[in-house]
Amino acid sequence: MSSTIAVKRKTRRHEDEPAASDGSPVVSKHTLAELTKVFKMLSDQHRLKMLLALAQNGPMNVGDLRVLVGQTQPAVSHHLTLMRIVGLVGYDRRGKNNYYYLASDHLRDLFEQFFAEVGNTQQVLTFDDFKLTYTPEDAS
Repeated sequence: MSSTIAVKRKTRRHEDEPAASDGSPVVSKHTLAELTKVFKMLSDQHRLKMLLALAQNGPMNVGDLRVLVGQTQPAVSHHLTLMRIVGLVGYDRRGKNNYYYLASDHLRDLFEQFFAEVGNTQQVLTFDDFKLTYTPEDAS
């Protein structure tokens, strides 16, 4: 079940991050930098394909992901390490294998921070012909 939630934390503007002169909301340098790291990871088709597979199938090991994306084991391991560093995936060790999973906590926190900083309580980005809505699932 999905529901809209209120943002729970207040944002702090650093002294080097003044408000825009026209009064429009400003996103902190930290939030922009973290979101940029995430979007850079998602800009690679192999990493995006792995993330979508993890979201759809749940935890997978390197061998399964290697077959899925058609890359070598070292290449897949490298992609997973990069995604782990920015908080997109996590892993559990089971015997001799690591099983990777989508780590959504970091991404959820980034989007909550972004919407809090821009003052968008609706948590919607509106484009010309579509809207992108962020709606976290209930924790219950």
